[in-house]
Amino acid sequence: MGYGICNLSVIPVRSEPSEKSEMVSQVLFGELLEIIQMTNNWCKVRLIYDNYEGWVDIKQIIPLSEESYSKINDFPQSLTLDLVQILVDDTRNGMFPVVLGSCLPNLVNNTFYIDQNKYTYEGQVTDTGAENSKENIIENAYMYLNTPYLWGGRSPFGIDCSGFTQMVYKLNGIKLLRDAKQQAKQGETLNLTSEAEPGDLAFFDKFDSEEENITHVGIILKNNKIIHASGKVRIDTIDHQGIFNTIMNKYTHKLRIIKKII
Repeated sequence: MGYGICNLSVIPVRSEPSEKSEMVSQVLFGELLEIIQMTNNWCKVRLIYDNYEGWVDIKQIIPLSEESYSKINDFPQSLTLDLVQILVDDTRNGMFPVVLGSCLPNLVNNTFYIDQNKYTYEGQVTDTGAENSKENIIENAYMYLNTPYLWGGRSPFGIDCSGFTQMVYKLNGIKLLRDAKQQAKQGETLNLTSEAEPGDLAFFDKFDSEEENITHVGIILKNNKIIHASGKVRIDTIDHQGIFNTIMNKYTHKLRIIKKII
C-alpha cells in the first residue's frame, strides 16, 4: 500500500490497532516501514529493518512515495551516538529529542532531508557502513547500562532484552531480528562456553522452566560476565548453567545456546 518513516523521537508498535493494545516494539526517528493495511486511524506496518509487523498510529508517521523511500533506503544511513540529543527541524522551526540509534538519512555537513523537510543534527554519529568489531559492540552495550526494562522497548529510556541486543548490533552495522527466539537462529553456534568471546550472544529460558523455549538474550563480557536487560540493563555472572544474579542470590536464566555473529 505504500511506505512511511518515523519523524518523532520514538513511537510504539502495537499488537492491535488500539492505544490500549500491548506494545510489541518501537520505531525510532528515521526508521522506515512498509504500510500493509489500514483501518480507521491505524496502519499495520512491516518494519523495513527487521520485517517485524504491528500497528502504528497514522498520525505518528510520514507517508513516503516509492521514490522518496528508495532515496532513503538505497543509501547508508548515519546513526546517532548520543544517548539523547536535539534534532532541529529547520523547515518548521522546531526541535525535539532523538535517542541513541536513530537514523539520519543521507546526512551531509550535519544536515539531511526527508522529502522537502530539512533537519540539522550536530551530535555524534556513526556510519552503518563502517567496519565493526566486538570491542565496539561491548563499548556500545555499556551505553545502555541501567536502562529500565520495558517490554517492546528499543531506547535508552526503556528497552527489552532482544531490543537491547538488536540496538547494540545495529550501532555496529549488523542486523539482528527483533525477538530472542529469532536472533537465536542467526550466526554460528558455539558448543562450549569456553569458546565464547566478549560480544557473542547467549540465549536462555527461565531457570525453572522444563521446556526449551528461548525467551532471553544477552551479550557476553569478559571474566564470565554478561550484560543483559532484566529489570534494567545490568551485568551479572554467567556459567554453563546460566545467569546468576548476585543481588537475588540465585540463577534467573538457564543457558540454552551461544551464538557468534561476527
